[in-house]
Amino acid sequence: MDHPRPPKLYYFSERDKLERSLTLGEFRLVPPTLAPAAGGDAEFLILSLAQQPDGALFEGKQSADAYLVVHDAETFGERLHRAVQRVLPNWTGIDAAMSYGKTSPLGRLFSKDRQHAAEGEWRFAWRPIQSRAAAHPVVVQLGSIADIAELRVINA
Repeated sequence: MDHPRPPKLYYFSERDKLERSLTLGEFRLVPPTLAPAAGGDAEFLILSLAQQPDGALFEGKQSADAYLVVHDAETFGERLHRAVQRVLPNWTGIDAAMSYGKTSPLGRLFSKDRQHAAEGEWRFAWRPIQSRAAAHPVVVQLGSIADIAELRVINA
């Protein structure tokens, strides 16, 4: 199944975390347990970015004071998948846009109710090749992404 990445992605968080993301390529992959529809998806690890700079995406956005603009989503995605493969060699990954109001061909992990459509989420997800218990957060480092991304401060 082909899922072309959008040209740009946006990642909202606190400025100090984003500086680490920009300079070290540091990102935290988390189980989707905060989402009510996660159900049996607890063995997955995900990273969510927005497809537009004004999306209403994610749990941590309320405390966000800055965001990353990833100017080359294709290169970012490839670097991210390689970094996760180094840390979690027995896991497999995929990324795609979330489906809103209907079930994604990729299943419920990539599906949300229509009321969340403003989020415009692009989700990266990994699962173990062999089934396991619930996953735990993992931090990966891609190396600097300053060549494909920039940090922007949110004006109050």
